[in-house]
Amino acid sequence: MVGGLVLPHSQHHVATPRTAAQAPATPALEHAPCFTTVSARPARGGLDEVRKVHARHVKLGLDRSPRHARPLLAACALGEWPGNMEYAAAIFATLDDPVAFDYNTLMRGHVVSGRDPAAALRLYVDMLQNGVDPDGYTFPFVLKACAQLAASQQGRQLHGHAVKLGFSQRNEHVQNSLVSFYGKCGEAELARRAFEQMEAGERTAASWSALLAAYTRAGRWAECLESFGAMARDGWRPDESSMVSALSACAHLGAHDVGRSVHCALLRNTVRLNTFMKTSLVDMYAKCGCIDKATAVFDGMEGEKNVWTYSAMVSGLALHGDGRKALQVFDAMVSEGHMPDEAVYVGVLNACSRSGLLNEGLRCFDRMRLEHIVAPNAQHYGCMVDLMARAGRLEEARALIGNMPTGPTDLAWRSLLNACRIHGDIELAERALRELARLSGAANAGDYIILADMHARAKNWDAAAALRAEAVDRGLAQAPGFSDVEVHGRMHRFVSQDRSHPRTADIYEMLHQMEWQLRFEGYKPDTTDVALDADDEEKLRAIAAHSQKLAMAFGLLSTPEGSTVRVVTNLRMSKECHAYSTLISEIFGREVVVRDRNRFHRFRRGACSCGNYW
Repeated sequence: MVGGLVLPHSQHHVATPRTAAQAPATPALEHAPCFTTVSARPARGGLDEVRKVHARHVKLGLDRSPRHARPLLAACALGEWPGNMEYAAAIFATLDDPVAFDYNTLMRGHVVSGRDPAAALRLYVDMLQNGVDPDGYTFPFVLKACAQLAASQQGRQLHGHAVKLGFSQRNEHVQNSLVSFYGKCGEAELARRAFEQMEAGERTAASWSALLAAYTRAGRWAECLESFGAMARDGWRPDESSMVSALSACAHLGAHDVGRSVHCALLRNTVRLNTFMKTSLVDMYAKCGCIDKATAVFDGMEGEKNVWTYSAMVSGLALHGDGRKALQVFDAMVSEGHMPDEAVYVGVLNACSRSGLLNEGLRCFDRMRLEHIVAPNAQHYGCMVDLMARAGRLEEARALIGNMPTGPTDLAWRSLLNACRIHGDIELAERALRELARLSGAANAGDYIILADMHARAKNWDAAAALRAEAVDRGLAQAPGFSDVEVHGRMHRFVSQDRSHPRTADIYEMLHQMEWQLRFEGYKPDTTDVALDADDEEKLRAIAAHSQKLAMAFGLLSTPEGSTVRVVTNLRMSKECHAYSTLISEIFGREVVVRDRNRFHRFRRGACSCGNYW
């Protein structure tokens, strides 16, 4: 890591903006002329070839001639043999008056595959101190070095220097590098500003791709999809990188229709999908509730699957609660010679937990430690606590937390707290909340709400009110619950009792019809999860316009007969909504797929894929 990028004062006051007519005379690396028999990218055995040519130059006294040294410098800097950069540095040191092109060549070698990005920044400082002006090809290399080092401060200095030298405008290489740099440093807003400073005619597919990658890295999924749409509207054909970013956004948002459109675009524009793109498709379809399509893509990757592919499939099956199938995929992975890593085992243990496969989960945990020599981390122990606690073995789960080599974590205690809610153990839930509060204030508003609701169901209204008041006093704000439903490629969001949608009247009329038909079939609302000290009528009103019910009503109203209604909610599925959705799927003859904050529920013909274990 570079301690700081110091730009000499002499370079600041002499820097003047360059016009197109004042473009630097040094040639681009990509178009470097080759003056000797040495290729810029030597094949195997290239080191011997370079040494022979170098020795010939030394013998003839040509080793200090830029015309002869530059091809050797490029061959070494871009070579892939051990010691190539040391040899390149030795050649560079022999040059009498190296110019920007020579510095760029060596910088490029240092940032290739992240070899030594700090060395590239040191070269840039040396370049300025030696009075050599950077050119338009210098900044992409040093900005890439800053991105590899996550050196945000140094990158901002370089941005300022590029502005002073006039390279931040009308130079697509520098502009794209700025967008990419800020994105890789997690500065999505600055990446957007750098992108917007480019004229419309200056933007390229690479510019859009860098912006989409910045949004993806920052988890700004909605903006990623909006930009992807804007890119298409501007007439740009998205490249593979842009489409993979869009697929990732679709996966996190549950935007199935948009993800399917991206898949179609990939098939139209790509001769052959590579493993990375197919793995992204597996992940997208699984997280959008289409586990059948994810399986179809996965099964079609004969001979192409890698550890990431298996991890995506196992994690997808875990989300859908299909632990048996996840274990079969895991066994196939091992039998094909792939070594499972930490991420794969997180998926496997999650799959066992969500399917209630206690014994299988315990065996997998032993295999991880003893057979595949993977050291369990906090996530693995959190999965094991969840697995045991869900199965009712609360005391054993608590003991495991106390014996974790990593020390107790908020994930483990929160898993135990959730299980206490399922099994109604208020005493242990109170201890879990206390431990969460001790872990550097790891407790959040949701933790207090869980325990408060448990007290409310036990009619301990004073205790419930005290917990909610404590959460407020601690400044913990509960994120509002919402449910999204996808209609014609657009996500519509609803909150409880929502009346802000343009079709509110139609939605509530549909909700009334749904309620009437369910009651005709003998449905009775379940108010046991309503943590209100109120009469039954008020509780019924509270659950009648739940965000998930509003989303389903709008989905049924706005999608063709027989199509699937897809809902994504940040809430945990309640018993009332589960029973309600089950009956809706039977009475209306529609498949309803709901992704709650933990897993998928696929309602079809009056049954749920979770088997009532959630």
